Amino acid sequence: MAHITYRVVEHDGGWAYTLDGTYSETFSSHEAARGAAVRAAREQKVPDQNAVIEYETSGGKWVTESADGHDRPETEVQG
Repeated sequence: MAHITYRVVEHDGGWAYTLDGTYSETFSSHEAARGAAVRAAREQKVPDQNAVIEYETSGGKWVTESADGHDRPETEVQG
């Protein structure tokens, strides 16, 4: 099972949460940014329906595969 960690950090004159180098919007307080990160982490755990997805690789090849909507990651929030 995949594991993802949201990190609450100072960003752009305020606070944000980050995941894999991508930042959320900026919040005025650490508490607000942490609350948003906790909500995002909870949403990652919600099961969905199975689906067929298509995407293009960096090499230009199109791939079609099935995504299991019940294979949700473990999540945590730090900071």
